[in-house]
Amino acid sequence: MKPDYEVITKSWNGIEIEIRWARNYIYYDDETTMSHIEVESLSPRRAPLPITETGYKSHFINECAVDRMGGPEGYVDAWLCEASHSGNWQNTKQLSLF
Repeated sequence: MKPDYEVITKSWNGIEIEIRWARNYIYYDDETTMSHIEVESLSPRRAPLPITETGYKSHFINECAVDRMGGPEGYVDAWLCEASHSGNWQNTKQLSLF
């Protein structure tokens, strides 16, 4: 059975994004789990983000990594911040201005 997702909507750099988070998405035989996080830009629809050119990202992750960042919103904020410092993202943003 698919778990329920926690849904968070927020603005990041003028882009409305939705974060969907499912803790313990997959249960393994050894009783470990894997969580799932999705990030999608809503407005503008499917606007590129530093972590995805398509405006949508699906990522499987250990819940401890997300908890260390204060939860799914803190994790995504840190992920976007780190990725936004890459030359590729800065070049993409610059090109989109012209």
